[in-house]
Amino acid sequence: MTDETIILIAEDDFGHYALVKKNLWRSCVYSDILHFKDGQEILDFVFMRNSAGVRRQPNASYVLLLDIRMPKVDGVEVLTQIKQDKDLKNMPVIILTTTDDPQEVQRCYERGANLYITKPTDYNAFMDTVERLGHFLSIQSVKVPRVPMASEMAGISG
Repeated sequence: MTDETIILIAEDDFGHYALVKKNLWRSCVYSDILHFKDGQEILDFVFMRNSAGVRRQPNASYVLLLDIRMPKVDGVEVLTQIKQDKDLKNMPVIILTTTDDPQEVQRCYERGANLYITKPTDYNAFMDTVERLGHFLSIQSVKVPRVPMASEMAGISG
């Protein structure tokens, strides 16, 4: 993954967000990292509905680290809306959550999750898990598609 890829973290627990960010940087991920504290904020960002705040950039590459249990709009609904959108469906979405229910895992994969990682409850194990994720994301040969704008998609025929 290149440094130009922007990492989006949708996580309502600021402590978890801070640990994820710290360990991604410790593992040589130098990408910009944006934080969203609830599901509505991330949806407003990716669907470019927030005129006053930060907005998705045209033709940029994004990876979303998504918690399931969030206020306003839960992560499964966020995942569903992203994967159903023609412009966003190829954006990698990695579920990063404490939920380890096999039915929830299956439901996320059925809705298009690219990877499902359960956050360990043990602090050291949590740090290790995120650091390993960071090592994976820092591999230069990991390719992340850019998110096209709707106007570009209109010219593509299938």
